[in-house]
Amino acid sequence: MKGRRMEEQREKMMTTEDKILDAALDVVQTYTISGTRIHLVAQRAGLFQSNIHYYFKSKRDLLFAVLRRLHNRCEVIRAELRENAEPTLQAQLDVFFEQKKMFILHETKYDDAEIDFWTQTRLDHEIKQRFCTSFDNWREEIACVIARYAPQVSKRQRDYVAALMVSMMEGATLQYLVDTEAFDLDEYFDNCRDIVLRQLQCNK
Repeated sequence: MKGRRMEEQREKMMTTEDKILDAALDVVQTYTISGTRIHLVAQRAGLFQSNIHYYFKSKRDLLFAVLRRLHNRCEVIRAELRENAEPTLQAQLDVFFEQKKMFILHETKYDDAEIDFWTQTRLDHEIKQRFCTSFDNWREEIACVIARYAPQVSKRQRDYVAALMVSMMEGATLQYLVDTEAFDLDEYFDNCRDIVLRQLQCNK
């Protein structure tokens, strides 16, 4: 009952644009990007279709807003986790793994949407460029953490470890969302962190 009241309070505080983007994420999760229609988003948001067009002139505009929302959500969660993390290499690396774990377990629609958008990169140059930028920023964020807490590691090695971590996290999404019984997610990310720490230790 308490959870329901909190959800209702959250919805009251949301702007119309937030409601539209939340609804669009739900529709993408259910129907995929190719099956997403403005009228379905309007129905899910409890709005008229004209309300959607007031904020987003086309389905493409709406989808790019969803993609921005997805990437921003990643950054917001990591920032919140980082505030409470100890100032150590292990704790700061765990921020990235914890954020991905939260998406997989509690905010699946973001991961589902990301996978769907990723498949569009083969056909849509603009989406591909936005993904390139997003992945560059993600790797750079990881590399900066390594540079701060393990300054003895070379830039080349930082960059490779950052790419490795991104692959570990995306790999967890692809495998776990297909088969939640394949492995224990906590244990998976504990092993990922240990592998990364050993790799950095070997390259002092």
